[in-house]
Amino acid sequence: MNVDLLSVAGHKVYAPKGIGALYVRKGLLPEKFCHGAGQEMGWRAGTENVPAIVGLGKACEMAERSLDHGRRHLQAMRDRLHRGVADQIHDLRLNGHPEKRLPNTVSLAFKKLEANRILEEVGLEVAASAGAACHSDTVTLSHVLETMRVPPEWARGTVRFSTGRMTSGDQIDRAVSVVVDAVEKLRGESK
Repeated sequence: MNVDLLSVAGHKVYAPKGIGALYVRKGLLPEKFCHGAGQEMGWRAGTENVPAIVGLGKACEMAERSLDHGRRHLQAMRDRLHRGVADQIHDLRLNGHPEKRLPNTVSLAFKKLEANRILEEVGLEVAASAGAACHSDTVTLSHVLETMRVPPEWARGTVRFSTGRMTSGDQIDRAVSVVVDAVEKLRGESK
């Protein structure tokens, strides 16, 4: 892939939480960030978590066996969510390229709404995250959305949804219903 460094978060491939991997290009020598003993070729001190490392390896093996099927499922669920919301909500924007994007993630912007208010409304029924970080009473726009030139009236209302390999069509349909109800309620309140 012609990269110098590549980090992998284990939980993204259903490995135990807290484990990860770092690819380091041959010839590159990262600076130590944790001094002490000589684990990890002298880059980091501390005892390796062998059971979690084995778990990461096994999770990667399992992911590789079903890579194409898994990608198709994630993409189908992502697109079902996007279409379901888009069919019922006006002033909706897809952030990012319509095709060249992760198969499991969709970033949707709801014009003139705040993402945290949407997330409060969907409560525990839909797991999602804000596309802009909120601090106290002000909303600070995500530097990623700014770089993508997403206008502020859209960026403040950006919510990121992710699907997983166990996500079902029924769960997506329920999420669509909950999100649509939340957005309609919030837009009704703002009139």
